[in-house]
Amino acid sequence: MDVAAELLKQGKTRELWDRCCGFIDLNMEQFMTIQRRLLLEQIEFLKNCELGKRLMRGAEPRSVEEFRQQVPVTAYSDYAPYLLDKREDVLPVKPILWQCTSGRSGEYPHKWVPITRRMYDEMGDLMIALSLFASCEDRGDVVIEEHDKVIYGVAPPPYVSGSYFRKIAEIGINDILPPIEEAEKMGFEERIEQGFKLGLSEGIDVVSAINSVLVAIGERFGQGSGIKRAAALLKQPKILLRLLRAVAKSKLAGRPLLPRDIWSLKGIIAGGTDNIIYREKIKYLWGRYPLDTYGGTECLLTATQTWDYDTMTFIPHLNFLEFMPESEWNSWLMDKTYRPELLLLDEVQAGENYAVVITNFFGGAFVRYFPGDAIRIMSLRNERCNINIPQMLFDSRIDGIIDVAGFTRLTEKVVWQAIENSRLAYQDWAIRKESSGEKTVLRLYIEPKQDIEFNENQVADIIHEQLKSLDKDYASLEPMLSLKPLKVTVLPHGTFQTYIARQQAAGADLAHLKPPHVNPTEEQIGKLLTPQT
Repeated sequence: MDVAAELLKQGKTRELWDRCCGFIDLNMEQFMTIQRRLLLEQIEFLKNCELGKRLMRGAEPRSVEEFRQQVPVTAYSDYAPYLLDKREDVLPVKPILWQCTSGRSGEYPHKWVPITRRMYDEMGDLMIALSLFASCEDRGDVVIEEHDKVIYGVAPPPYVSGSYFRKIAEIGINDILPPIEEAEKMGFEERIEQGFKLGLSEGIDVVSAINSVLVAIGERFGQGSGIKRAAALLKQPKILLRLLRAVAKSKLAGRPLLPRDIWSLKGIIAGGTDNIIYREKIKYLWGRYPLDTYGGTECLLTATQTWDYDTMTFIPHLNFLEFMPESEWNSWLMDKTYRPELLLLDEVQAGENYAVVITNFFGGAFVRYFPGDAIRIMSLRNERCNINIPQMLFDSRIDGIIDVAGFTRLTEKVVWQAIENSRLAYQDWAIRKESSGEKTVLRLYIEPKQDIEFNENQVADIIHEQLKSLDKDYASLEPMLSLKPLKVTVLPHGTFQTYIARQQAAGADLAHLKPPHVNPTEEQIGKLLTPQT
C-alpha cells in the first residue's frame, strides 16, 4: 500500500499532512537549498545523455552558478527532433510513460513529454496535497477519508490529467467515478455523464475538472437537462431520495436546482487558465471555490493555492525554477540567440511579471525550458496562511499561443489561416482572451480594407467555422461545452496605420511599431481603440 494511504488508514493525519503539504512550511533559504541540491543531481543526469549534452551545448557545469551561466534557454523546437519520435535512447533517464499536450495547432498535433518513475511517484503525494488543500479549513486540517468518491472530469492518458488520475488510482485512497479502467475507454461526454450518474447513487466528495467543464455541467442542472438525463435512474430509492432533498433545498432558496443542492462536496480541484473568471460562478453552482493550480505537461505541478483559494505557492521539488523579467522575454522572443538574465525565486519582486523557466528534476528531459507562460508575483509571502514563499498568479500566454477553455491552443498561424480562408477583405487584426461578464471570450479585433463594411456577428460566424475546420479541438468546444468563444470587434479603416504613426512619434523601435497579432496587452488594445485624429 502507498505510504500516504497507509498513514490515512492508520489515522496518522499529522504525519500525512507533513508528508504531502510540508513544503508550505519552508522558509526561503530552505526552499532554495532543495532547489540547488536537486539541480546538482539533475546536472549529472544531463551530462551523461545525448539530449543533455546537446541542450547544454557541450558545457559541463559543476555548480548551479555555472549551469545558469553556461546553459541557454530552450523552447520545444529544441526537443522536437527527439521527443516527437519518442527517442528514449537520448534521454537522461528512461521514462515509464509519455504524456502529451495539444501542441501548436497547424505545426504538430501534440507535444510529447517523457515522465520518469521518480517524477511520477513524486506526483502522488502532491495529488493528495491538492485534495487536502481543497478540502481543509486551516493548516493541518484533514477531512479526506478512505473511499472518498472522486469524479473523473478530465482528459484521459496520454494527457497529463489522465496520468494524475492513474496515480490517484494507484495510491488507493479514492474511489474514482467511473472506475478508471472504464473511464479511459469512454469518450469525454460519456465519461462525464456516467460519472455523475454514479454520483447520484454513491455520492460525490471531490470533483476534478477544468473550469469551463464545471460551469457547463452546473448550468445544465440549472436548466433541468442534468435531471432529465438521469430520469431513468429515479426508480432507485437512494437516487430518488437524494434528488427529492435537493429539489426541496432549491425551492426553499427560490432558485433552480444546482449541483450544490445534490452534493455537499469536500473539495473541487480545477484546471485551466480561466479560474479568476469562473471561480465565483463555480462557487455559486457547486458550493465551493475551486482549488487553482499552475503547471503543465512539461513541468507537471509548479504551484498551487491553499485553503484561502487566493494566490499560489511554489512547489520546490519537481523543477528548478527561474524567472525571466518582462523586458528580457521580449528580447529573447525576437532573438533566440540572446542570453536573457534570469532570476531565482529569492530574487523576484512583488508586483512584477515574469516568464517561468523550468528545469525538470529526477531525470526529466527539459532544461531551462520556456513554456511560454507569464506569471505575476503578488507578494513575497502569504500573510493569511503564514506561508513564507513568494505568491503568484497566472497572468497570460506570451509566446504566440492562445489557450481556449483548456481544450486547445491556437497559434498565430492558425488564426491567420482562418482569417485568410474566410476571404474577408481585411487590413490587419489582433486577437486575445477577454472577460465578458462571467465568461471568457476570444476577442478578434479586425480592420477592413477601405470602403468595406463588416457585420461583427457575421464575421465571427465565418471565422469561427474556419477555425473549426483547421483545429479539431477547437471544433469540439461547441458540441461538448456549448461554447462558441469567438467575438469580433470591427475597427475603423486606418486604425493600424494610426497606431504605427503614434508609435513612431513616441520613438518606439522597429519591433514595437505594431501590436502582436496574438495576446496584445491591455495598453496596446487601448491604443488601437483610441479614436483617430
